[in-house]
Amino acid sequence: MRPTWSQPRASMFGGSLTPVVKALLIANIGTFTFQLVAASLAQTRLERIFGLTPYDVTHHFFLWQVATYLFLHGGIWHLALNMIALWMFGGELEAHWGSERFTRFYFITGIGAGLCSVVAAWNSYIPIIGASGAIYGLLAAYGILFPDRTILLYFIIPIKARWFVLLFGLIAFWSTLSMSRDGVAHTAHLGGMLFGWLYLRNWGAFRGWRLPSPGAWWAKRQQERRRKKFTVYYKSTRGEDDENDEK
Repeated sequence: MRPTWSQPRASMFGGSLTPVVKALLIANIGTFTFQLVAASLAQTRLERIFGLTPYDVTHHFFLWQVATYLFLHGGIWHLALNMIALWMFGGELEAHWGSERFTRFYFITGIGAGLCSVVAAWNSYIPIIGASGAIYGLLAAYGILFPDRTILLYFIIPIKARWFVLLFGLIAFWSTLSMSRDGVAHTAHLGGMLFGWLYLRNWGAFRGWRLPSPGAWWAKRQQERRRKKFTVYYKSTRGEDDENDEK
């Protein structure tokens, strides 16, 4: 029997919390809370170190920023909209794919969106924050896998998923071309969709790729050490006997 969170969704608005989606919600809300505490008590803005600043990535090699920016947000509404979208689209995708593939997809699209932003404005000092790049990747996947699913635009207007995705994709594309100065990282949104589409189109290339597991890495390392010790021991105790037997 499949776990309850893997059952298909009946409602067109949200669903039960799946394990990875729940963990991402907790991580994002916890990080945002820490942002507020750090800004008010320590007068420290985490965006300067962990937000995605293209200039710092290209000139100072702050490579961690292409991943850490996904967990920072610029305000309560920024956080709320991203988390609602994560819950609405991410839960069903995780139920459809499984937790490992969903996690892989989320971070590949999020990091890919960040890289697109760096390439588009490699000399920019303006930090980019928010999970929107990965969310737009989830949105693209949802529209491709469930094109006829009805969702609520602005929580009011029913619309098919394929048209919902197309609409938001065109908005991101047009805003990127027009160099909109509304403070929204439209390039990251478009990049997230692009990487989501590329991932689904070339899923076979990612099929053998696994999430790094510290436990598996340590076990493999220990196995390799034991193999080397056995080889040394065998050569020191049996090597000469084997040579005599061959003669």
